[in-house]
Amino acid sequence: MSQESQLKHIAIIMDGNARWAKKNNLSLFNGHRKGVENIKNIAEGCIENNITHLTLYALSAENWKRPKIEIDNLLNLLDEYIGNSIKPLIENDVRINIFGDLSKIPQKTLDKIQKIQLDTANNKALNLNVAFGYGAKQEITRAVKNIAFDVRDKKIDPQDIDEELVSRNLYISDLPDPDLLIRTAGDLRVSNFLLWQIAYSELYFINDFWPDFNKKKLKLAIIDFNNRERRYGKRQ
Repeated sequence: MSQESQLKHIAIIMDGNARWAKKNNLSLFNGHRKGVENIKNIAEGCIENNITHLTLYALSAENWKRPKIEIDNLLNLLDEYIGNSIKPLIENDVRINIFGDLSKIPQKTLDKIQKIQLDTANNKALNLNVAFGYGAKQEITRAVKNIAFDVRDKKIDPQDIDEELVSRNLYISDLPDPDLLIRTAGDLRVSNFLLWQIAYSELYFINDFWPDFNKKKLKLAIIDFNNRERRYGKRQ
């Protein structure tokens, strides 16, 4: 039985930019640039398939340990993306959210992030969420600390702590859990991405590198999802 109406939120681990660049005899920077350019195509594909939420894993908390020149290039691409490449998405009524530990991002880029989030707050065709400097363990730890502070300050009682309260203390509190998690480039792991939120997400792994992941391959992932039976631990 088709479950197409249930698929509202897709999360993607965008992996393989470096390997794509190596395969095509290009620089690592050009691999990352090609990956950034592909965001527009997949966002459009989500809109065409009535997906209302798309969450992308752009940079993990652990990725900050990469060589400085690569991190600098990624920060420059983020700044460039917000400044120019994101405009077509805004014209397509896309709401932009960038979340994670943004403390290492330059202030001028943070100002652009804040502005773009405010400017697109009322857009409705697609919620595009980009995880940058993000780690799920760090996110959950942060949520626990916030709740602990509220208990200490007597804002809540320990008996009030439940799954809903934890969810409200995550980076984006109104984000529904992903229905489908896609990872490109062949690795079979979730790499500290949305560990709380993907408890019952369907997983889909594809060997194609992220820059080669296109609307057609997105559609195949959606079809695969629609042919699955989601039981959430229950017996049909």
